[in-house]
Amino acid sequence: MKLKKEPTTVTFYLPDNAQGADTLLAIRSGLQTLPSLCPGVDLGALTLSCGTVREEDWATVWKQYYHPTPIGDKLLVVPSWERDSAVLNGRVPLVLDPGMAFGTGTHASTRLCLELLQNAVRPGDAMLDVGCGSGILAVASLLLGAGLAVGVDIDELAAKIALENAALNGVEDRLTTFVGDLTDKVHGSFDVICANIVADVIIRLCPDIPQFLKPGGVFITSGIIDTRKDDVVAALEAAGIRITELKEDEGWVAIRCTI
Repeated sequence: MKLKKEPTTVTFYLPDNAQGADTLLAIRSGLQTLPSLCPGVDLGALTLSCGTVREEDWATVWKQYYHPTPIGDKLLVVPSWERDSAVLNGRVPLVLDPGMAFGTGTHASTRLCLELLQNAVRPGDAMLDVGCGSGILAVASLLLGAGLAVGVDIDELAAKIALENAALNGVEDRLTTFVGDLTDKVHGSFDVICANIVADVIIRLCPDIPQFLKPGGVFITSGIIDTRKDDVVAALEAAGIRITELKEDEGWVAIRCTI
């Protein structure tokens, strides 16, 4: 939230060759034409500065922004390069590297979902992660004692990365992922269902939850901006889903429910 008060910067890492020079030229040209494409929008100073970094720094500098992150009372999200040095203090380590699929635990919506999840999973539970992204919720469930987890995502890359993250944590044998739109390929019933997506998709998913959630099971949903909270609550109630807990942070909402 503090960063919202600071100027926004975008950093490009370019090779020091003809291709990089062409790209830099395109960036300069784009900055010059941007105001005409966005009339009336405050785009800030649009200044451009350049510098040179050593190749080894270019390859690893991004790692300085990712460190072990405690989530709730039980979890510690740990990047793989700090696996051996992380201080757990009794927490369950969840090894996860930033990648091309959403969800490293640093975003408020993911963090809220994990906080609700760690108090919902019981030993041996079957868990379904709808819109699994990086697989962080499914992997966390398995580390917390779930017997099996199923992750589904419309993005083929996300399903692949979820399995890779499961392997990082040694639980790949208990995670199944597949590509699909919400629950259209899902079979069976689950003790815990999670959906960290966006409000409109959650609203579309609500009518399907009672079909897949076991009696007494828990449905946790997040990714909801606070201005859409009432819309999601109305959709949950219309589907016969009862809200048992609601958490808010940084303008995001997560909801725990049952049927």
